[in-house]
Amino acid sequence: NERFGACSNLRICATAGSTGLDFVQSSFPSDFVKVGLTIEENKEMLFNNTCNVFAQDRSILLNIIAPSDDRDFIVGDILKTKEPLAIVTRKHDREFSDTINWVLQALFYGEEQGLTKNSSLCEKYTTLNSYVSDLNFMNAVYCVGNYGELFDEDENNRGLNQINDGSTGMLYATPFGQLNHENDYLSIFATGDTLIDGIREKGSLNCGVIVPEDFDGQITNSSKLVGMSVDYCQTLTAALFNGDSKVVNWSTFMESDESSFVALNNGTIDVLAGGRVEKKYDFESSSSLRGFQFSTPYYFGNETAGGELSSFSLVTREDDALFTSFVNIIVLATIYAQEKGTKREKSQEIWGIRDAIAYSG
Repeated sequence: NERFGACSNLRICATAGSTGLDFVQSSFPSDFVKVGLTIEENKEMLFNNTCNVFAQDRSILLNIIAPSDDRDFIVGDILKTKEPLAIVTRKHDREFSDTINWVLQALFYGEEQGLTKNSSLCEKYTTLNSYVSDLNFMNAVYCVGNYGELFDEDENNRGLNQINDGSTGMLYATPFGQLNHENDYLSIFATGDTLIDGIREKGSLNCGVIVPEDFDGQITNSSKLVGMSVDYCQTLTAALFNGDSKVVNWSTFMESDESSFVALNNGTIDVLAGGRVEKKYDFESSSSLRGFQFSTPYYFGNETAGGELSSFSLVTREDDALFTSFVNIIVLATIYAQEKGTKREKSQEIWGIRDAIAYSG
């Protein structure tokens, strides 16, 4: 934090529009900051001594700074910001969005399992499948390559872009960006004919919870995955009803059948907690079961690395993108709060998120 004496000549380059620039500008006076429009422009300023620090994604810095460089640059290993990059789709076609996500999952799975580009296994379709769930997503790997082959960088330069081998945690707090635009957030409750609007008008949330076959007891007194699912239903309820976590109607479903997804499909419940993420439910699989949307998982099973990993989420119907996004944000908010060390009574976020964190922590 020292900005005088030996540190008085500190000059930090950052790229316009990046979270790195946001962090630098919030931490240092403006005379310490040099803004480049592109990464290449910042690289040039670093090399010509216009600046002596470059705030940028670590994997990019490792590729800019060659190990043989005689200028003795050092790339730090303490992350100050995160800038995850993704494929973006329009929200009106959830099936297409789901297809993109499963293609990405196939790329990750291919690298984890040691599967690589293989033209002999690359299948060309001769007829169209009846359902998207019947597509062979492994074609992405066999025809193009796995995630590591597409990344095409030195294994040591990949930073966070490594396949999880079971030695690290699975929860990732996606950056929320600027959360001070309260009017934008409030507008989701004033759009009229939406599921959120309907739930708030009736005054309660209908939440289904999946329980094991041998379950015997009250779900509200449960622990482990069932108890966690109950907590997430109440966290979502608190976010919807100004902090009131008790206006929720409970339904329980056994994990061995499709009754929970049938109930979600026909509107008996608004959201399903403890749903195992499965491709067959992500897409429309029959005329009686539409596709569903799984939130960011909040619990992962204890299977061994490389095995069939279980992940559990809040599940919603795909016919209301706004409610689906809202549910996912609430799950992410709890992970974000843990990373930031935000306690129940300390949250200063926008009020819906604040109400969720005030209940769950």
